[in-house]
Amino acid sequence: MSDRYAQVVNAPLASGLARRVGLPRPVKLERHRPGDPVVLGRVLLGAAPGGRLAGAVAAVLAQARAEVATSLREPVRSAVATAALDAAVFNPEAPGEQRFKALVLDASGIADSTELVALQEFFHPTVRRIERCGRVLVLGTPPGDCPTPRAATAQRALEGFTRSLGKEIGRGATVQLVYVAPGAEDTLASTLRFLLSPRSAYVSGQVVRLAPPAPAPTEARGGAATQRGTAAADAEIDWERPLAGRTALVTGAARGIGAAIATVLARDGAHVVGLDVPALAADLDALAQRLGGEALELDITSPSAPATLARRFADGLDVLVHNAGVTRDRTLAKMPAERWSELIDINLSSQERIDDELLQHDVLRPGGRIVCVSSMSGIAGNAGQTNYATSKAGVIGMVAAMAPVLAQRGATINAVAPGFIETAMTAKMPLALREAGRRMSSLAQGGLPVDVAETIAWLAHPDSGAINGNTIRVCGQNLLGA
Repeated sequence: MSDRYAQVVNAPLASGLARRVGLPRPVKLERHRPGDPVVLGRVLLGAAPGGRLAGAVAAVLAQARAEVATSLREPVRSAVATAALDAAVFNPEAPGEQRFKALVLDASGIADSTELVALQEFFHPTVRRIERCGRVLVLGTPPGDCPTPRAATAQRALEGFTRSLGKEIGRGATVQLVYVAPGAEDTLASTLRFLLSPRSAYVSGQVVRLAPPAPAPTEARGGAATQRGTAAADAEIDWERPLAGRTALVTGAARGIGAAIATVLARDGAHVVGLDVPALAADLDALAQRLGGEALELDITSPSAPATLARRFADGLDVLVHNAGVTRDRTLAKMPAERWSELIDINLSSQERIDDELLQHDVLRPGGRIVCVSSMSGIAGNAGQTNYATSKAGVIGMVAAMAPVLAQRGATINAVAPGFIETAMTAKMPLALREAGRRMSSLAQGGLPVDVAETIAWLAHPDSGAINGNTIRVCGQNLLGA
């Protein structure tokens, strides 16, 4: 549904008054359109002393054909030269005013709290030059991988910096922190392409952790050990259709966010099998026909559902999106046992049973991706949703616990946690609650189902093997929760 408040405060006659009285003025967010470049403008690349990621970032930017600028300082100039980037020079003291669509700082070498001044030195002269719907990325080293307590302290401090900057930057811009473990330097491509692009319009204030992906397991065939993987595992990635030749199963696909997920995965080349309950068969069939996919009518809580899915995908499954879920809101004092148990079974326990069955029968191919839909309620809690918040926090816990198991198979599991998303369900909320949900974020507006879908497509990407066990909030940096 339309956001009438945003339309009014951005109208010519009202915008000046809204600015003077301090009303939030949401900026219309840029979203991906087929054929768009990765970055819709110039990227300024910087590095604190001792950084190890500037070269890898420059290589990704060169591959993406991004327009780049740097200062004259080393080692950034050497990094862009090695990547064959024809980078412009940024001099804040020179006449004229350069503006940037993205600011990227390699802060991985900051090894002491006194060196955090590098954040101020890079962003103070540049943050006002960020364009509308711009992007800010800070790259660091996971504190647990730092060689000294002081280095770990300084790297942990980056979280406070990025989250605070996300709340003050404004104009539809977003800020993220990407921790890159030693050995994962060459795994940045899909993450940088997503976070720098309009695909990440409603993702802000997030901490993404990249680890070296585990090698795909081997199996014996004809007496010889061979590498297992998808048919496209060693092929050059088609960044426009990265899921071509892969099969994706999306549960709860008939409507809303589920339909958006199926649509985006199909756009990226996947053969999509949409699953939903028989009562939504008409919507599901229409979706499958539109996408050239398949419809599967199934109640995921049925005792036979896991075995049914294992048989259906006996030839292999590349992407599994656990999207199906319900709400059964009521305060705990008024909640009967069946209302609690039914929701937990749909939102959490059924996912565990399905995953166990598919893994037991090797249905999920090496290089496979499982993506689960959690919720901000599972992070911050919500009155009247003890059952729902329990289930969605459980999804986050399941992702963290299963990540090592999936890594052993050369696969990954991650989650998204949507905030306020404009759906038919939120359209029925009381006006005051709906407006509060929209405005209580750094972007001061609700997200769209496609924002959740784009984030899931990034996590499902064949180049995203370094992302495992993460929960990414799609909430416009909601002011509640961690």
